Amino acid sequence: MPWLHLIIAGLLEVAWAVALKQTEGWTRLWPSVITALLMIASFFFLSLALRSLPIGTAYAIWTGIGAVGTALIGIFVFGEPRTAARLVCIVLIVAGIVGLKLASSSQA
Repeated sequence: MPWLHLIIAGLLEVAWAVALKQTEGWTRLWPSVITALLMIASFFFLSLALRSLPIGTAYAIWTGIGAVGTALIGIFVFGEPRTAARLVCIVLIVAGIVGLKLASSSQA
């Protein structure tokens, strides 16, 4: 369950990062409320994962999921640049996430 909680927390991080853009600097009420609720939910699920996962591993994977997901949404939804360098960096983050997961599994 802790890995599922961590994945949910990471996906919620992507959601609040995208929603944060819609707040326009916290000046729009409902996007701000939604963003704050997504943040709370993301931290809640992260805290559940931290009950049994190492903090360094869990935090790195949580931020990695958030970074990769947000970057991909930026590319595919918001039309941000799709350069080879950006894509290689995204792949490297995914490799790091997988590596941390595998390293954590071998220590259990």
